[in-house]
Amino acid sequence: MRVAHFDCFSGISGDMVLGAVIDAGVPADAIRAALDSLGLPIQLEVERVKRCGFAATKATVEAADQEDYRFLPDVEAILAKGALTPKQRELATAIFRKVAVAESVAHGMPLERVHFHEVGALDSIADIVGAAVGLDLLGVEKFTSSPVPTGSGTVKCAHGIMPVPTPGTAELLKGVPLAPSVIKTELTTPTGAAILTTVVTEYTATPVMTIERIGHGSGTKDFIEQPNLLRLMVGTAAAERGQTEVDTVAVLETNLDDIAPEVIGFCTERLFACGALDVFAVPIQMKKGRPGVLLSVICAPDKVNELEAILFRETGTFGVRRTTATRAKLRREAVTVETPWGVVRAKRGWRADGFAVLTPEYEDCARVAREHNVPLRDVFAAVARA
Repeated sequence: MRVAHFDCFSGISGDMVLGAVIDAGVPADAIRAALDSLGLPIQLEVERVKRCGFAATKATVEAADQEDYRFLPDVEAILAKGALTPKQRELATAIFRKVAVAESVAHGMPLERVHFHEVGALDSIADIVGAAVGLDLLGVEKFTSSPVPTGSGTVKCAHGIMPVPTPGTAELLKGVPLAPSVIKTELTTPTGAAILTTVVTEYTATPVMTIERIGHGSGTKDFIEQPNLLRLMVGTAAAERGQTEVDTVAVLETNLDDIAPEVIGFCTERLFACGALDVFAVPIQMKKGRPGVLLSVICAPDKVNELEAILFRETGTFGVRRTTATRAKLRREAVTVETPWGVVRAKRGWRADGFAVLTPEYEDCARVAREHNVPLRDVFAAVARA
């Protein structure tokens, strides 16, 4: 399996990602062609530099300053005009959407009203699109990353002087392990954080891989304490027997008592509708022998704030616990299965060692059972035999 690892010992930014993928072997002309197709007054400059004596590639986007703010539909319209592959356009769009969601949470406004400041500038658009193109051209199947240092101190942005990490960056890095840093500046930018959290599925200090290429992308500043570089290692990882996919999820938990079971049921519906991966309730015994319920929610890290708000609003709880978990999961796909009563949907999961499982979709099976007046268990059995 082709893999790539971000070693973010000096943080990560959009131009550092761009420099790293070029240094790792992606042709700069291919990225230039993609950027030129956007029809924007931008130009990509690539040069070799040194940071604390180490050679690296510095990617700089030359663009005029613009005072107009851009909204998400504006950016999506720009991406639609570009000569990008569907995968590249999808990745660039996902990165911008991740920034928009983080900004909407940080500023407490609906997604459609969020306007981009620094990330909507021409150079940041070029950084994100260039990174999406470059990461796609690396041809890897899995991205990992080291813990991420954000830097320290303060930084001047569109809303004034803010502590590092800025609210938007902090929101983007929810669920990501952070690393300490004594550097008094912003090491991880919103653009860098958005790129990283969009593609990375596992955070580890030491990746299990065979390194084939190493790319060093340089930041703009030249620190005295350490080289301002992003190291990108590209190579292969052995397909281990029984290999499963791994990702990072957030787990929200709250203990409830003195609450009607219908309220828990309604809350569960709202949580699933908002994007929870799983919701479950476990009976527990609380203080003074009171019976209670442990309500747990598993979700993507970027869904924590929305789902936490539902828990507070619907249950009236006084507190919600947050934890981050690494989850191993089967590779999966949606399939359709022929039964004696028609086609039903199912989900197939498998591992590299040949283990596979097929799970029928309840709603489809229940529909078939009602329409043909057959026992539900017979429909389940037919799917299992398929």
